[in-house]
Amino acid sequence: MLIDGHGRRVNYLRVSVTERCNFRCQYCMPEKPFSWVPQENLLSFEDLFKFIRIAIDEGVDKIRITGGEPLLRQDLDRFVAMIHGYKPDIDLALTTNGYLLPETAERLRDAGLKRINISLDSLKPAVAAQIAQKNVLGKVLEGIDRALELGLGVKINMVPLKGINDGEILDVLEYARERGIRIRFIEYMENVHASSEIRGLYGKEILERVKERYTIHRLGREGASPSYNYEIEENGYIFGLIDPHKHDFCESCNRIRLTAEGHLIPCLYFDEAQSIAEAVRSGDVESAAKILGQVLADKPKENRWSETENEGSARAFYETGG
Repeated sequence: MLIDGHGRRVNYLRVSVTERCNFRCQYCMPEKPFSWVPQENLLSFEDLFKFIRIAIDEGVDKIRITGGEPLLRQDLDRFVAMIHGYKPDIDLALTTNGYLLPETAERLRDAGLKRINISLDSLKPAVAAQIAQKNVLGKVLEGIDRALELGLGVKINMVPLKGINDGEILDVLEYARERGIRIRFIEYMENVHASSEIRGLYGKEILERVKERYTIHRLGREGASPSYNYEIEENGYIFGLIDPHKHDFCESCNRIRLTAEGHLIPCLYFDEAQSIAEAVRSGDVESAAKILGQVLADKPKENRWSETENEGSARAFYETGG
């Protein structure tokens, strides 16, 4: 069992397989040029899997594949199959912008993928294009439909931004409810790679928009999830809110992150990390396990965000999977 320096059990590993993305979202990487870490700097699927085996053997039972946009990594279904083959009952999920799902969802499901989280920030083509800086909405909606058709578990993530898509909070909620999908509204997380022109809504502001139409009741968190759930009285629909500025979910944080280059990160916000790249490339499993132990010991108690003082993160979320 993996225990961090604050006594929290860590059983959740998020693995970024690429920093590349085919969107340029305003809240993530709007000015990032199409130049990338050379392919040879990335860990192979085999080397990533060497560490994943260590993590699973030590008690990790939930893995989420992220990016960048993970579907840009060639043969991702082969990587999924490697993890599924080692531990078929592991909770294996993927976070994606959905654009490439129409072509890839079936292969991923057949390889062992169980669940997908898909970003959907607008139902208006022009607004979606404004946020992503690309005409994306049609393909994303097609990807959602395809995932549902294949029986994959689907959740929708939306980041409300002031003056851009905050008027669509109820529309996107209704879209998800009508399809039996759980939606989670996520507070915009300040970072130096985002556009300086955007501002997000705090969780309480998001809830006020929902209350304009519905009566809602607090349900609480499910286990160590950062999402706080609410139920709509009028129809029983449950939605989630991820509000890191409160950081009250940090006390039960159960996750660490591994980047495609082999950096093991104890907290999404903090820039501190240690590399397992050399250890896994040389087959030194013992050293990789020691690094894992040190990263757990160094895992911070909470992030540095708050509703009054926000220290913008230098972390590139497209490298760590958000």
